[in-house]
Amino acid sequence: MIQATLHQLKVFEATARHGSFTRAAEELFITQPTVSSQIKQLTKAIGLPLFEQIGKRLYLTEAGQELLKTCQEIFERLDNFEMKVADLKGTRQGQLRLGVITTAKYFIPRILGSFCQQYPGIDVSLKVTNHQQIQRRMLENEDDLYIVSNPPEALDLCTQAFLDNPLVVVALKTHPLANKQNIPITALEGEPFIMREQGSLTRRAVQNLFDKHKVSVHVRLELGSNEAIKQAIAGSLGISVLSQHTLISEGIDSELTVLDVENFPIKRRWYVAYLGGKQLSVITKAFLDYLLEESTKFSLPTIQKLAKV
Repeated sequence: MIQATLHQLKVFEATARHGSFTRAAEELFITQPTVSSQIKQLTKAIGLPLFEQIGKRLYLTEAGQELLKTCQEIFERLDNFEMKVADLKGTRQGQLRLGVITTAKYFIPRILGSFCQQYPGIDVSLKVTNHQQIQRRMLENEDDLYIVSNPPEALDLCTQAFLDNPLVVVALKTHPLANKQNIPITALEGEPFIMREQGSLTRRAVQNLFDKHKVSVHVRLELGSNEAIKQAIAGSLGISVLSQHTLISEGIDSELTVLDVENFPIKRRWYVAYLGGKQLSVITKAFLDYLLEESTKFSLPTIQKLAKV
């Protein structure tokens, strides 16, 4: 049996994750020579090199890659054990790691906040990013749960739809089409449009609908942020299609409205996902159940009321 201490494995995992002795030392609050010493002892115990250095960057060898997977499994099981012990004691505590796409930030913090009030002993890590980075995080098993609007089909995931995510046409309240009903989609022909960036799933869904009905809009701006798009609409730069969840923060004095255009809203769903085969911790299971229950409070009628549309 390989003689390796838990401390050595923690030092190795941090070094492998950062690709740097220095950054691993900073994270673990130890010196760089200590990191080097621990890695050397671990390498000797295993009998194979764990890293190779090319330039200033460290890269894992095949043995190093296998050890990293083993370390992640060990630490995950230890975390789960700690949470189960706390649960048996009647004091749920531990860590919950969530990865969510940008638009989910309009409702996930509310659900998360009320969950944390019930379980004040947990530590939460919430990473808000785009679909590309979420997929990378999935590949590297960085989070417990993921909130996405389009789960990657190429990955082995357990997914469950839990909330509607309608895409609506948003404009200024002073727009000529505002307050009109049953607007034909062809009325958008030539309209100045603010689109999400190339590669955005929202943009792809909108473009597919326009192509289907042979509607051509004038793309005046491309922006990568929902808030930036709302500001651009408020600045009379055009209209856009956004998730209706982005309107939750808009109050009665909002300058924005939703246009009643045929074939809208584009129906989409929110999904909660985790890696296939992953053993969910006590805390993760508790939050998953809580999310599925609380998400019913963010149904479409509630959003419409909040958005005043």
